Amino acid sequence: MRHPSATAALLASAVIGGLGLTPGAAHAQSDAPVAQAAWVKACTDKKDNTDHPCGHWQLIMRDGRKVAVPGAAISQLDAKGDEVQDTLTFAISGDGRVMAYERRRDHRLVVQPVAGGPARALPKAAVPKGVGTSDIGVYLSPKGDRVVIDYGDEPVRLPAKVITVATGEITTLPRGELMAGFSGDGDEVLTKRNLSDNTLRLSAHRLGGGSIRQTPPQLVANAPTLALAPDGRTVAVFTAGNAYTKKRPTVRTYDLETGQLSGGADLPLSPGVPPYLAWWSPDGVLHGTVEKDEVGETAVIRELTVDPESGAVRQTGRYTISKTRYAYVKAGE
Repeated sequence: MRHPSATAALLASAVIGGLGLTPGAAHAQSDAPVAQAAWVKACTDKKDNTDHPCGHWQLIMRDGRKVAVPGAAISQLDAKGDEVQDTLTFAISGDGRVMAYERRRDHRLVVQPVAGGPARALPKAAVPKGVGTSDIGVYLSPKGDRVVIDYGDEPVRLPAKVITVATGEITTLPRGELMAGFSGDGDEVLTKRNLSDNTLRLSAHRLGGGSIRQTPPQLVANAPTLALAPDGRTVAVFTAGNAYTKKRPTVRTYDLETGQLSGGADLPLSPGVPPYLAWWSPDGVLHGTVEKDEVGETAVIRELTVDPESGAVRQTGRYTISKTRYAYVKAGE
């Protein structure tokens, strides 16, 4: 989720309703619609000159359309149930076909296909009593079939929950684990834990039971971007390089079972600018995004696939987000 005029490439708006797309259904394609990102506009309060979200969440579709999601809240609730003018509870699956959001009319967390259709409400236990939606983070698996609800309480009291959307089944992660992403097939969750000796432990928790853990070397522990492969043990590790020495970002792989770290492959990207986001698709392809995101300027996001062995990069998409944005979220974030 990133805080800070839609581009000319965006065509006429469609609207996602409770039962489907209107009028976008008239332009249905053989393939299910895919969203690249979602964003919400910023408005300024003239009294205190502060920004707040306004309007509707807007999906940026791969086919160039702009699709409004009027059912998604652009505010949150605090622990007392009072409205907060902020919005962090919106997520899009890595494949761009599923979204999760906080419903405007009752602030329940729901999951819905990007193509439209009924929204499925998550169990009320996802947001326990005494916890506001302003205190949680929402993450979708690459296929959108599972959701992690993470809690921002300090000190940590509430462990993160993984919810299987189709059944409502809840798996509770160990308390104190920091969410680092789903595996490529969504069957594992990668977490971080800061230990008392100032080291970091990485864990891959199998949702069917069991975990593998390693205390990785500093290069991995300090990496800005990690992504867990579908095998549940291989972690893609991106390092930033150095803009001053013109050292390019690199990609490595780290094995959580053996502790083996591969040699680095340079990426053909600007020095000091690694992929901000990375995730594996279920078929084992490593995806990433790089972005130019300056306050007051149009954001530019490039979508990539990365070969973790050679460092070869292929651009698979590019889009922009208006400089009037309040917040945005990318598919897979």
